[in-house]
Amino acid sequence: MGIYLSTPKTEKFSEDGENDKLRYGLSSMQGWRASMEDAHAAILDLDDNTSFLGVYDGHGGKVVSKFCAKYLHQQVLSNEAYAAGDVGTSLQKAFFRMDEMMQGQRGWRELAVLGDKINKFSGMIEGLIWSPRSGDNANKPDAWAFEEGPHSDFAGPNSGSTACVAVIRDKQLFVANAGDSRCVISRKNQAYNLSRDHKPDLEAEKERILKAGGFIHAGRVNGSLNLSRAIGDMEFKQNKFLSFEKQIVTANPDVNTVELCDDDDFLVLACDGIWDCMTSQQLVDFIHEQLNSETKLSVVCEKVLDRCLAPNTAGGEGCDNMTMILVQFKKPVQSTEPTPSETELKLEPSQAEANHDEPSSSN
Repeated sequence: MGIYLSTPKTEKFSEDGENDKLRYGLSSMQGWRASMEDAHAAILDLDDNTSFLGVYDGHGGKVVSKFCAKYLHQQVLSNEAYAAGDVGTSLQKAFFRMDEMMQGQRGWRELAVLGDKINKFSGMIEGLIWSPRSGDNANKPDAWAFEEGPHSDFAGPNSGSTACVAVIRDKQLFVANAGDSRCVISRKNQAYNLSRDHKPDLEAEKERILKAGGFIHAGRVNGSLNLSRAIGDMEFKQNKFLSFEKQIVTANPDVNTVELCDDDDFLVLACDGIWDCMTSQQLVDFIHEQLNSETKLSVVCEKVLDRCLAPNTAGGEGCDNMTMILVQFKKPVQSTEPTPSETELKLEPSQAEANHDEPSSSN
């Protein structure tokens, strides 16, 4: 069986939610993989006028994706830049903060509790011995004080996770991405990528990897990792002479800001298990078709997962864990411009969809 099961696990975790501004549905499925390493977060009311949605695709274990799903949105909210109205900077700092928080005794203990490959049993026991009193700092997400303990020198996990998150505040959409999960918006039935897949063979990524002392073999960082940005993967972040942004693998996200308008149909966030099987435009077309007869958004997501699931593991595509979040805006956002202009979108065109003119990306 290798990394695959003999038969896929097609049971799905699905949910729906809504507030006065938007509605969402999501679904995730383990599929052919031996374990489920995806995680997600959907917080409709991050504050009074802000929603947060994120997909996290783990590799080498589930723990980093689960850690991000538990803590990343808290760190966005608690950052001083967020309080000052700078959502983009707070997103970037939150991504880097994940790596910091997973180090040391406190990070080791939390990863052990979340179920990392670090000896689960002893991890739980030591966590009980070395943890602060229950309830301490429970409502202070940024109070992550250093703890003395047997793992104070823990450098962080060698497993990792992508992170692709969307923050919706009034008429603005902020997308932060590290890795190859993807966020796509449908505007007048046309798919536009709001994130860029971070692969080692991209020129800017290759340059950073080589300068940091890494190499690329068979399209993989140091012959092992098939993406060039991620949270975790601390074995690739050990050069003490380089900043976080310049390490072989970095958690530094691209942050894209988009003004929403009346022509926006829906937003999709999904891990690469989906994008391996469908282009951005194919997925947008499929969703539009499903929405003609289905109103429950989680059911639409489930149909996408079933559509992408491979009949066998011979080809590899359609065999990954799959997670997808579909977001609809309940009330049209009034544009300040007389006519919505596609050039206002700071987007990345999909490589597979080049039969039309698309605006260039500007991050």
